[in-house]
Amino acid sequence: MPFKITNFSISPHQENTFVKPVQLEYSQDGEERTWEAVKSHDSVSVLLYHSDKKAFLLVRQFRPPVYMNHRKHTSTYELCAGIVDKNITLKQIAREEIDEECGYDVPLNRINKISSFFTNVGVTGSRQDVFYATINETMKIHSGGGVHNEQIELEYVPLNKAKEFLFNENFAKTPGLMFAFYWFFEQYGNDGQEVPIEK
Repeated sequence: MPFKITNFSISPHQENTFVKPVQLEYSQDGEERTWEAVKSHDSVSVLLYHSDKKAFLLVRQFRPPVYMNHRKHTSTYELCAGIVDKNITLKQIAREEIDEECGYDVPLNRINKISSFFTNVGVTGSRQDVFYATINETMKIHSGGGVHNEQIELEYVPLNKAKEFLFNENFAKTPGLMFAFYWFFEQYGNDGQEVPIEK
């Protein structure tokens, strides 16, 4: 269900907490150049496959920049994710995000690295490290939804509907989500029968 958004406006912002506009100056092949960019944090994301439900667990939230450019999208479907802003390992950050956003307690040894890529290379150039974990209801510890006034809804996408969802442009999705789905199908096939389920 879409979020209800009203009184949306755009104005210059001078004091920035998480992103900082900067101007870059450099020489490329002897030619002086400048580039407008935004300095921001790297991030982690986690593809969660629920073995009991045979479904991917995604988060859905309102993203103001998406709405600013595409007013029909009041919800964005994403992997569980968070910024790298603590002096702990990336896997530990991923585990904390799974807990906070989705309400599952997943042991570190069951969170596995898929790969990494760079996001929004023309503006931020931030790196995102992508992980994967299989979850089940025995790991559920609370309802999730995020912290610090985050308004996160949890969405289960059945495995047998995942490819249809992937190509349905009515759902705003992130590149990381699409990449992770492709990785899963490459690893485990369309039916997920080869997914190793740890007890």
